Amino acid sequence: MVQIPTTDGQADAFAAFPDHGERHPGVLMYADAFGIRSVLREMARELAGHGYYVLVPNFFYRHGPAPLIELPEHIGEEARPAVVAQVMPLIEAHTAERVLSDADAYLRFLTTQPELGAGPVAVTGYCIGGLLAMRTAAAHPGQVAAVAGFHGPVGADGPDSFSKLTAQVHLGHAETDMTPEALGELNRALDAASVGYTSEIYPGTVHGFTMSDTDAFNPAALQLHWDRLLPLLRRTLANG
Repeated sequence: MVQIPTTDGQADAFAAFPDHGERHPGVLMYADAFGIRSVLREMARELAGHGYYVLVPNFFYRHGPAPLIELPEHIGEEARPAVVAQVMPLIEAHTAERVLSDADAYLRFLTTQPELGAGPVAVTGYCIGGLLAMRTAAAHPGQVAAVAGFHGPVGADGPDSFSKLTAQVHLGHAETDMTPEALGELNRALDAASVGYTSEIYPGTVHGFTMSDTDAFNPAALQLHWDRLLPLLRRTLANG
């Protein structure tokens, strides 16, 4: 765990990177609304094992360090409504202004780490983290070379939000989050903004499909997520 100075205090974060004494490209990973926990640390370590410095901030740090709420080991359908009810006020308080202010701090911290190599970084996010990833990439077009969002409300800011994107984009949507008609509308907005992207509905998925500690988990979709994310990072970031 590390501490990131921000304009509003200190954000706690989890960092994972190869222990080779070498420099690596950086990836800012935004968690889902349930925050930093075992499954997120496992995913960060998995990604770090491919040669990246991965930083996972607690973006709700203004309300306290992670974990902010007590989560069951498995977030099943019975537990989900109560957990969501606890995190919704935190999501509502996390305004766009806070997101962008924090993104500046996260990227500043990430790019000053001695284990980080020169060059651009990537941003990835899950659930609400997908929206945070897109906002971060749009606000830092010269610094973010790739952005990926999974089962996230990535179009929530409207089509004009894509106009500043210069990063290569991959979006993996859940079937329960995105109809084919809505996907077509989103992709047309990305086309209009001249964004380089792939954007697809992952078959047979529900919201949260990457998270192995929930009933939404879909192992095949998690693997598809890695199959899309890792080539994107290899194409856009300078390994080593």
